[in-house]
Amino acid sequence: MDRIQLANDLSFSRLVHGFWRLNEWNQTKEETLDLIKFGLEQGITTFDHADIYGAYTCESLFGEALALEPSLREKMEIVTKCGIVFEATARPQHKSHHYNTSKKHIIESVNNSLRDLKTDYIDVLLIHRPDPFMNPEEVAEAFSKLKTSGKVRYFGVSNFKHHQFTMLQSYVEDKLVTNQIELSPYQLENIEDGTLNLCLEKRVKPMAWSPLAGGKLFTGVDPKSIRLQKALEKVRDEIGAITIDEVAYAWLLAHPAEIMPIIGTSKKERLMRAVQALDYHITLDQWFEILQSSMGHDIP
Repeated sequence: MDRIQLANDLSFSRLVHGFWRLNEWNQTKEETLDLIKFGLEQGITTFDHADIYGAYTCESLFGEALALEPSLREKMEIVTKCGIVFEATARPQHKSHHYNTSKKHIIESVNNSLRDLKTDYIDVLLIHRPDPFMNPEEVAEAFSKLKTSGKVRYFGVSNFKHHQFTMLQSYVEDKLVTNQIELSPYQLENIEDGTLNLCLEKRVKPMAWSPLAGGKLFTGVDPKSIRLQKALEKVRDEIGAITIDEVAYAWLLAHPAEIMPIIGTSKKERLMRAVQALDYHITLDQWFEILQSSMGHDIP
């Protein structure tokens, strides 16, 4: 599988396996380990997490599986996020839903993630959401301390717009290596508002969450979903794909920003569809046909 270079000594697999619903998959730790190993066999070495996933439970479920075969850790890259706070049984000290990007909270969150994931280091830590109360000097101090201690190798952000990304980067010594954004043929906001262009400008490789628009590409009944379904089905037939999710992945993969889709599934066959998409070629005509079906009108 192709790899995307984020830094001199850091690369991600082109496809990322997301575990935000791991607590809903009702798997034993042995089954989760088997799923991890299956992904690794396909060349998917990058695994996406966040402290809040599963009400602060998904990281520990992944860690329990990884503990069954600890040697796998050196074959993967682990991404996790912090900064969102809400009340949960696993975090009884939390009293309300808010953002917290203080130095103290970031460091505490990383320590919790290291404990739960059963690892000594995190490859990339992301600030999960832009925080209107962010003190960027504290964030920079936290990043520096975590890197110096060896607990985190690199840092990035998630859901940051142009001005938010450049503001934080101006305080942080090291380059932010990624911006994890919502992006799919259905959700074009980060294309239209210049966020993807910023990634190109800064040579930052973006990760795309919800690349299938939460299932709207399959089951949506709104006009946009219906238009997209027809366009994706047409291109599917033209390129010889089996399912339209392969086409949706191929549409993202074709973009010059080197987008890394996050595949959030427990189904091996769905992982394989994403892997298969790497072999499909979307022409410029087909790419714009899908874009315009989402827009609902011709380009200017």
